[in-house]
Amino acid sequence: MGLRLEDRAGCLSVMIGLADAAVSPARALGPGRTPAYDGMMWLDEVPAGAVDSANGTPLHSQVGAVIRSHILSGSLPPGSQLPTEAELQGRFSVSRSVVRQALAALSAEGLVQRGRGRGSVVSPRGEHHRLVQRMSGLSAQISAEGAEVFTAVLALGPEENTAASAALGAADVVGIRRLRSAGTEPLAVIHTWVPRAIGAKLTTAELTDASLHAVLRARLGVSIVSGRRQVRAVAATTALAELLQISVGEPLLLLEGTSLDENGVPIEMFSTWHRADRMVFDLDVIGADEPVAGQRAGRSGEPATASVTEPSRAGGDRPDRAQLAAQAADLARQLRDLSAEIARNA
Repeated sequence: MGLRLEDRAGCLSVMIGLADAAVSPARALGPGRTPAYDGMMWLDEVPAGAVDSANGTPLHSQVGAVIRSHILSGSLPPGSQLPTEAELQGRFSVSRSVVRQALAALSAEGLVQRGRGRGSVVSPRGEHHRLVQRMSGLSAQISAEGAEVFTAVLALGPEENTAASAALGAADVVGIRRLRSAGTEPLAVIHTWVPRAIGAKLTTAELTDASLHAVLRARLGVSIVSGRRQVRAVAATTALAELLQISVGEPLLLLEGTSLDENGVPIEMFSTWHRADRMVFDLDVIGADEPVAGQRAGRSGEPATASVTEPSRAGGDRPDRAQLAAQAADLARQLRDLSAEIARNA
């Protein structure tokens, strides 16, 4: 499942933001970052015909879609003042009521804040951050932010998956599908495979609203200490969109990987689809730019893939600080290559 060029807008800004954070921590994404556009510049760049009464979609939906895309892409960062209703009316050649309907819909989505006398501004982001090079899972990291985390187990049972069997060195594997939410908002769909010897001992009850890693450690004495991760940009399928309460084709951040115990034994293989409008992947950067083996940029027509090897916390071979920094720098280069690829094909 790869990112189609036509599904690129929101995901590209997330990935380029990640690249900027990797190259220069001072430019990391956050509520206080410098806006990419100021004033009316973004509106001037909207192509003619972006809102067209002949395409069958309600005009207010088209106006809202244009503004929404610029908010989600980062062109309109949190706190940005939107043009006045009169300015939007003139730019899109629509009535004032159409503009007001569009802004009301964006306000209902939580993307825009409206106030009498101050116009409309872009709402603060409801983002959650994940350090992808850390062994702690999504549940632990979001909980550390102070958010209330919920986990629903969608399926637990034997599955046939040749890739998982090969990665885990087990002929029989158990699949675990979960939906993770912060408060009432779904954030990620997680599909994990473990050897049957482990999976057969797990229950839906103990995994509900719980961390799999914590359950493995506390009940089975299995500690996950190292692994390898890959980040991909993909588009939401119908099934994923329904679970995550987004539209089909919206961008997702897919984190894939395998995890090992202290003896180097594979314990899990997983794929986690994160909402790109709610999750930000962070990298700790130290400073070095040596190339790192095992990473590649996507060939023409393929999505770029970025790999992160997670250090063991229990001894053994561990990458040093320079190697970790090189991985982050290479990730930034790969994501910029993806941006150039999309620009050439736009």
